[in-house]
Amino acid sequence: MMLAALREEVLEANLALVRRGLVVFTFGNASGFDAASGLVVIKPSGVPYDVLRASDLVVTDLEGKVVEGSMRPSSDEPTHRALYRGFPGVHGVVHTHSRYATSWAQAGMEIPCYGTTHADYFPGPVPVTPVMTASEIESEYEWNTGQVIVSRFRELEPLRTPAVLVSGHAPFCWGSSVTEAAHTAEVLEEIAHMAYLTVTIRGGAESISESLHRKHFFRKHGAGAYYGQVK
Repeated sequence: MMLAALREEVLEANLALVRRGLVVFTFGNASGFDAASGLVVIKPSGVPYDVLRASDLVVTDLEGKVVEGSMRPSSDEPTHRALYRGFPGVHGVVHTHSRYATSWAQAGMEIPCYGTTHADYFPGPVPVTPVMTASEIESEYEWNTGQVIVSRFRELEPLRTPAVLVSGHAPFCWGSSVTEAAHTAEVLEEIAHMAYLTVTIRGGAESISESLHRKHFFRKHGAGAYYGQVK
C-alpha cells in the first residue's frame, strides 16, 4: 500500500474533524499531499466517518487520476488538487461545513479581527472569495472553486493566511501538513464563533488596532517570535 504513513495521518485528521464537532454526517473532508511522489491521499466520497479506515482512502495524482483505491475520491478532490498546485508548501487541506465559519461564508463576509485570539493566528481578516459566476459553477465546479480561492490569494501568502471562506459555500483550511490544516479548521471555527458573538453583543464593533494585531501575530510568527518554547 502506497504512502502508508500519510494515509494514517489523513485518516486521523478526518476523524479529528468529527471529534472536534467541525463535521456532521459526511459534511467535510481532509487530504494530504506527498510532494516527493506528487500524490494526494484523500477521503472517499460519502463514506461515513464511523466506518472509515486508512485502507479506504483514495490516492490520486495532481491530474486527478486515481492510482490507488477502489472508491471514488471526495467530490471536492479537484479543489484540493487546485490548492496543492497553486500553493507551494501546502501539504494538507481540510474542508468543513462547521457552523459559524460556514455562516460567515454564506453571508459572503470576511471575518474581521475583533480581538487578539484572531490576531494570534491570522495577519488580517479571514478572507472571503468573490461569488462564483454561473459559468464557473456549471463547468468543472469543484476545480473552479479551487481556482477562485487561488485567485483570491494573489496578494496574500497562503501559509500566513491558512484559510478562506468560499462565498455561499464554506471554509477551506490548509497547512504544511494535514494535521496542521485540521488544527487551523478548529481555530477558524472558534474565531468565527467569537466574531459572531462580538457583533451580536455590539453591532458597531470595530477591528482591533493595527499595532495590537501586529504585536500578537508576530510574537507567534516570524524571526522575532517569542511565544512558546524554542524548538
